[in-house]
Amino acid sequence: MTSSLIGPLTIPRQSGDRRHWSNLPGSASSLLIAETIAQEQQFCLVVAADMQSAERIYHELNFFLNAAGVEPSNLVQLFPDWETLVYDNFSPHQDIISERLRILNQLPSMTAGALVVPATTLMHKIAPPSFSLGSSLVLDVGQKFDIKDMRRQLESAAYRCVETVLEHGEFAVRGAIMDVFPMGTDHPYRLDLFDDEIESLRTFDPETQLSVNKVTSVRLLPAREYPLTTAAINRFQDAWHLKFHSDPRRCPIYQDISQGLSPAGVEYYLPLFFESSATLFDYLPEGALVVSEDIDATLRRHWRDAESRFESLRYDIEKPILPPEEILLSADQLLTACNLRPRIEIKEASHQQGDQFSFAQLPDVAIIERGQQPLEKLQLLLKQPALKILIITESNGRREVVDELLGRHHINTQIVDSWHEFLSHSAAVQLAVAPMERGLLLPASNLLVLTEQQLFGQHVLQKRRRDRQKDNAAEPVIKSLTELHIDSPVVHIDHGVGRYLGLQTLSIDNQETEFLTLGYQNDARLYVPVSALHLISRYAAADETLAPLHKLGGDTWEKAKRKAAEQVRDVAAELLNIYARREAKKGFAFPEPDEAYEEFAATFPFEETPDQQNAIERVISDMVTEKAMDHLICGDVG
Repeated sequence: MTSSLIGPLTIPRQSGDRRHWSNLPGSASSLLIAETIAQEQQFCLVVAADMQSAERIYHELNFFLNAAGVEPSNLVQLFPDWETLVYDNFSPHQDIISERLRILNQLPSMTAGALVVPATTLMHKIAPPSFSLGSSLVLDVGQKFDIKDMRRQLESAAYRCVETVLEHGEFAVRGAIMDVFPMGTDHPYRLDLFDDEIESLRTFDPETQLSVNKVTSVRLLPAREYPLTTAAINRFQDAWHLKFHSDPRRCPIYQDISQGLSPAGVEYYLPLFFESSATLFDYLPEGALVVSEDIDATLRRHWRDAESRFESLRYDIEKPILPPEEILLSADQLLTACNLRPRIEIKEASHQQGDQFSFAQLPDVAIIERGQQPLEKLQLLLKQPALKILIITESNGRREVVDELLGRHHINTQIVDSWHEFLSHSAAVQLAVAPMERGLLLPASNLLVLTEQQLFGQHVLQKRRRDRQKDNAAEPVIKSLTELHIDSPVVHIDHGVGRYLGLQTLSIDNQETEFLTLGYQNDARLYVPVSALHLISRYAAADETLAPLHKLGGDTWEKAKRKAAEQVRDVAAELLNIYARREAKKGFAFPEPDEAYEEFAATFPFEETPDQQNAIERVISDMVTEKAMDHLICGDVG
């Protein structure tokens, strides 16, 4: 294969064939993988040394694959780790399980793209494809439907019956309506039944509980990575008796599974549910290419940690545990599985038989703080003829900061939206937004990619992104039913303080409508349509346990509102007096922020939150005028 950017690439084709890539600084290895996928329509299993490296490669592949003119999200997937320690008493979050099940169902049919996985995650034994691929259920509009039978099926698939569906793996039944949040989907679904038939299927917003779009069918994946059918429970019990000699009556996990429950930490007993477990390798499409970082040390360290934890926990008679070899692949087993497939190893050091590429070490372009020419290193690079530079920032806000900084030093820039657009544009310096930490230098093609980390000499946190459109965090208005829990105090604008008792479906004029049920004194009930959620606000006092309970139809609430209005008027009069005296007083006007201030602000390694940005702008606005200012800025860490 010949890449337009890199030149010839030799890709192993046969099982057992191996190649080595070495001396690939920065994100060069990700560009090579992206070129392999784009040019060869190849599927790659990319094995990263750890989760941090996996996330970094995932973002880099998504960015570089834009060069192929395809939607990256359909090509590159990140297989999430359970995020638990071996033998933990905790289970993974349902969103993690949902993403894993979605990927496992798609993986065998993928013909091109990449699955990025940390090496330690790849070690875990998982459910066989016969379960993950064969336990789904498709529901269609017009299909015959028995709600009691469906409820049993969902519970056997480990779905939880709840009052209000908010998370993956939950379902709720209210009369002839069933809500369910299938694993592997972005939205929950609402099934409206007419007699014994599905009349309509709609997505709905879990925050507002309002229906959104009509659909014709929905696929339900199991809610866990193990079954809870009668046959699976019996298999678990039989395997338990064979593996362990402790009294099962003293083992909470055994008792919970026997009752069809999903106890925390049961994932480390997963082999007991199946005749034989599997690994991620069993799901790979035919011809998959394995591309791995230097993972040997990571695998062996993880195996030693698992053995150590096993030795310290194995003597608990109430929680006997399986040995590491039954729940994990050893380092040697995993490396053997990699070597049975076409494989490329990425090595940091030079390799005698490794493929050589024309990448080079990234130049030092760090901004010189407090220097007369802070961008001197970058300006020297720009004197090289034909060199194209792409500077990547982590957000639009940071891109604007860098753009302004370059502009003040007479460096013209072009804003682009993708790697593909950068390659096709002729501007010497271009700016793009992507969650990338590493750049690259390709001298043969006169291409240099820089990130904020290279410019500012520090790590820019990618996870500090916030919605700048509107900050409603401090508002007492309830925007979402997820903000409420049963018995939480709420305030109705007309009826005062009550307690939220949940959702209820009522039939009015032969039309079923969802209502919030609020409880008041003397067991009185107030039913508020979901569409009137704006009439309800959170109880804003410090201690919810001391919230009063008003009487429907009483005058306590009206008296409280009148008293509050009087206090507001008194405070307003006092504030007006303070503001009037402040306006009459002359203060000191500071000069407008200069270039030194802007360069100092640009070194802040985070994107400012809306509150931070608002506070900064208001303080500066007052400082540059003669108006006396009086600001108190409060902040907390975390």
